[in-house]
Amino acid sequence: MFDSLSDRLEAVFKKLKGQGSLNEKNIRDAMREVRMALLEADVHLDVVKSFIARVREKSLGHEVMGSLTPGQQVIHLVHKELIHVMGGVNERLNLAAQPPVVVLMVGLQGSGKTTTTAKLAKRLIEKERRKPLLASLDVYRPAAMDQLATVGEAVGAKVLPTSVGENPRDIAKRALQSARMGGFDVLLLDTAGRLHVDAELMTELVDVAELVKPTEILLVVDSMTGQDAVNVARSFDEKLNVTGVILTKTDGDARGGAALSVRHVTGKPIKFLGTGETVDGLEPFHPDRVASRILGMGDILSLVENVLEKVDLKETSKLQEKLMTSAAFTLEDFLAQMQQIKKMGPLEELMAMIPGVKQAMKGREAQIDPKHMKRIEAIILSMTPVERRKHQILNASRKKRIAMGSGTSVQEVNQLLKQFVQTQTMMKRLGKLGNKGFMRNFPGLGGGLPGAGLFGGMKPPGMP
Repeated sequence: MFDSLSDRLEAVFKKLKGQGSLNEKNIRDAMREVRMALLEADVHLDVVKSFIARVREKSLGHEVMGSLTPGQQVIHLVHKELIHVMGGVNERLNLAAQPPVVVLMVGLQGSGKTTTTAKLAKRLIEKERRKPLLASLDVYRPAAMDQLATVGEAVGAKVLPTSVGENPRDIAKRALQSARMGGFDVLLLDTAGRLHVDAELMTELVDVAELVKPTEILLVVDSMTGQDAVNVARSFDEKLNVTGVILTKTDGDARGGAALSVRHVTGKPIKFLGTGETVDGLEPFHPDRVASRILGMGDILSLVENVLEKVDLKETSKLQEKLMTSAAFTLEDFLAQMQQIKKMGPLEELMAMIPGVKQAMKGREAQIDPKHMKRIEAIILSMTPVERRKHQILNASRKKRIAMGSGTSVQEVNQLLKQFVQTQTMMKRLGKLGNKGFMRNFPGLGGGLPGAGLFGGMKPPGMP
């Protein structure tokens, strides 16, 4: 997300590096470039105008530190304004009501409401220690109720059984009664959608909202629709008084116009970002962290939270003990690291959270290709346990067998082994660095992030 915008802004700031000081001309030139970058990212025109005006005004004023270079000053101001545009702070889900707290999930067809409902249920179960009940009010889309039952079961949530031909309003009333009788904390209602906003859809949603009196009405919007997401948010809010927005498919959105426009134009907070189809792909929306990602500053807080949440720290601690001696680090450990990091989400997103790494990886994207990781996994899994522990015994005939078993070539097997030897050395260095520096403050991360050796044996920025 935000890849194209990040690249354009980076180019703007580079031009300012050679300037001795900020003046009206170079500010004007820089703001023209920033304006074009925002418009190309499909940011709403009203947002762009306000954004540029505020940054220009502060650039010409005295709100920046005198010790900063011109480029740093503009980055500082742009960063602050990005945070402001996106709402300033993370707005949590409002669960401070008498249970069951009713959450109405609304949006157009294809926005990802059903999958997002399950993701939210999983988060409520694991993070909030809540007991949610799920119910589908979509009686129009074929198999919609079955889909919710399937994804609900996958996250360990109870789903209300429904019958074909049942009225959405009746389902909503029955769901609320079932939630009360069953001792559920939260009731998540997955509503029907349309391909576009229409009167029939809105009338039904308004009726349901009046019946169940939801604490939260969450609008699920496809972030890839850009400015259309703002128009959809306006239309739903006019009828329903939406309390928050969830942007879905953000992993496929290279522009990010919706994230930068929705709050400013509608006044409604973005509460979550959805990524991918897996039930783990839902994260709270933190404007300050997103602004840092846009400007290539990374997002260490989200990275650490992700690691602590999804990585098996006991397993990582065992691996860490081996990091101090490269000889003890085996292909089995290498595979375990890769499997740990896969739990944390798309690799390119994780890389973007580490300051400086995104820029350092430009032109080397193939080295973090998920398909490449799958081939590595297939190669290691085609080895015997003894071969994984003692890679030195891999002669020509063994490599040929492994290549055939994994659907790869002998050349790829050799490439992996070369990479592994480089990684052994790097792991030993990271282990020593972890025990001396900042990483020791995070349990389980002392030897570096799991999977640190997956990037083609490349040394991290600053590594000797």
